[in-house]
Amino acid sequence: MISTILTLLLQVPVDTIMPDTVAVAEAGVAPAVPEELNLWSLMLKGGFFMIPLLLLSILSIYIFVERLLVIRKAGKEDKTFMERIKDYIHDGEIDAAMKLCKKTDTPAARLIAKGISRLGRPMNDVLVAIENIGNIEIAHLEKGFPWLATTAAGAPMIGFLGTVTGMVNAFYNMASAGNNADITTLSSGIYEALVTTIAGLVVGVIALFAYNYLVARVDGVMNQLETKTMEFMDLLNEPAE
Repeated sequence: MISTILTLLLQVPVDTIMPDTVAVAEAGVAPAVPEELNLWSLMLKGGFFMIPLLLLSILSIYIFVERLLVIRKAGKEDKTFMERIKDYIHDGEIDAAMKLCKKTDTPAARLIAKGISRLGRPMNDVLVAIENIGNIEIAHLEKGFPWLATTAAGAPMIGFLGTVTGMVNAFYNMASAGNNADITTLSSGIYEALVTTIAGLVVGVIALFAYNYLVARVDGVMNQLETKTMEFMDLLNEPAE
């Protein structure tokens, strides 16, 4: 039985079993090597919507780095600052205290400087003046945050929009090809649909994490400002030694 099967297989022409391989071998042409997939080729296949996503990613990175440096500088704390302010105020050296605040040049120092400039007025007026400056300082630290929040929410939407247009393009190409439609006809539209989705999600997730991280850092600075405000108000209520 086995010998009969082997005899039949030997009688079948080779080009019937593997016609494509034999034809390629006879023509002396090497089989086509698939194109290597890389980040740049993927971006090109993503279509028009990759441009706004790229711009949003660059803007988000710039805002994150720039705000991080500003917030880090604002969060630096001189542990001897309040002690020196206390000594100057108890000694009646108001000008020296103001000079120290200007020299320190931090949000906390600007709050204390505003409070010192209101000395002699009711305590409530001093506190309101300090709180107003504190709100201005926090708003300055949060500059650019709306762009990060918008990118975190908008980038995935742009990616999904690219997905929809890519699928529309894929089905249009398939309908136009008629009976000649194959996977190559659909490839460009499918690439655009999938690549824009991935790009939108990546940009959105990175922007979201960056936004939340910066918000946490600003909250830390805000806690420092509140602590300095309480120390300064307690200082004004202390009797001079």
